[in-house]
Amino acid sequence: MLTFPAGGPRGLSMVVFVVGALVLWILWASVQLNLGSRASGGLARSSDNRLRSVSTAEADLIELAAQHFNDFPIQPPYEARFGELGGRLRILRQWIELADGTVPGQEQQQVQNATEAVTGSIFPFLRKNKTTATPFSDLRRSFTGERGIVIPTGSGTFRFACHSIVGLRRVLQTQLPIQIVYAGDDDLPADKRDALATLGEDSGVGKIEFLNILDVLDDETLQLASGGWAIKAFAVLASRFKQVILLDADAVFLQSPEALFAQKQYMDNGVLLFHDRKLWQHGFKERHEWWHAQVIHPGPQLNKSLVWTEEFAEEGDSGVVVVDKSRLDVLLGLLHVAWQNTHAVREEVTYRMTYGDKESWWFGFELAGSTYAFEAHYGGIVGWQPGQIDSGEQKVCSFVIAHVDEHDRLLWYNGGLLKNKMTDPTTFEVPTHWTMDGEWVKGARKEDMSCMRDSLVRELTDQEKDVLQRSMDMAKSVDSELGLVELI
Repeated sequence: MLTFPAGGPRGLSMVVFVVGALVLWILWASVQLNLGSRASGGLARSSDNRLRSVSTAEADLIELAAQHFNDFPIQPPYEARFGELGGRLRILRQWIELADGTVPGQEQQQVQNATEAVTGSIFPFLRKNKTTATPFSDLRRSFTGERGIVIPTGSGTFRFACHSIVGLRRVLQTQLPIQIVYAGDDDLPADKRDALATLGEDSGVGKIEFLNILDVLDDETLQLASGGWAIKAFAVLASRFKQVILLDADAVFLQSPEALFAQKQYMDNGVLLFHDRKLWQHGFKERHEWWHAQVIHPGPQLNKSLVWTEEFAEEGDSGVVVVDKSRLDVLLGLLHVAWQNTHAVREEVTYRMTYGDKESWWFGFELAGSTYAFEAHYGGIVGWQPGQIDSGEQKVCSFVIAHVDEHDRLLWYNGGLLKNKMTDPTTFEVPTHWTMDGEWVKGARKEDMSCMRDSLVRELTDQEKDVLQRSMDMAKSVDSELGLVELI
């Protein structure tokens, strides 16, 4: 049985690891190219299309590399370790694919034990059951549902979650199951969970589900009850759904969220992300230097990024994230995202270098070698045309960021149904216009609208206005029924 000490000798040079990894790669390539002593007709396969065996040499080398990973763990300071973790995950993916594709036997079990030990060591939060020897397999087996919506919610976002549920269920009539994820009773007390459950009862689709994430993940390295945005990646990871639409509680949809699963970029890549606004070019030198130091070989998606190539400030709006965890590369990338949001890492690096969790998504998928895609446009705006504008200038102003589908139709925006949730808890107003691909003029204070100018201004369709009006009417009704405004 493979055993790993808590620490290990620190005298080995990194050259040893590089040479070992190179040997592993050569051996792996020899398997793929049918070199060595195997039959020239190709690798023999069993009736279920798996390789008949793993060689003893392969299994021993993987075990040796796994021991090295444990002897030299990812430790603080973490700032320079993001890329290294990505490299380890790429190697781990090869081991898992090998174990998955091999008929059970001693060597196959040896490879599987190595992958489980390394995964459990790097990601201790997977070991809620301290006695399990298979934390990664346990995680994969927990994905029993096909598709669903996941909304992390605490008391601070409870009102917006109520608005979101009635909008999704009663207005857009989504058929997808909805799971509310929270971090213990203090985060989302039972009375608030009961209220959310009641809102979903009359939809005819199914009850609202609840997941206390502290019941399924070890919180020692996470501290999710006080982590704010940090819970989001873990909510996706711990959800029972294979394919997850992660929503912030204040995300507002103009189309049914099922449309997200139909986007070609999602179907092709297994991850669909959305862009933030194109702002503050050359304004965050340290951030960009750090990104470039960690991503040595950027992939095709990153090379299209204006944040990467032209040094705009922020890439991702994580108000909506769509993830297919049944794809191994995506699941391993998600583990990197989750690691970035562990307590020690987020406090030292992630939330210091960037704003909350939002950049950790693309960064994790990129570093782990996962396929992922962004929407085609950077964040647009949905709002109103000012009553008095400069001569000949067209612009739209509001407090939110808008996103479109692959056909450039409005899909969702962030910030909630209130006109300005930051300063006015009672005023709702249906937006009238929207635009994208223009120049942002950022409001200086919370009470100041931001605007987009120098782009084609479009009016919302009657159908889009109707969806928003009915969503706002439902939100007002829920506010009154539950006394939500009085709680503020």
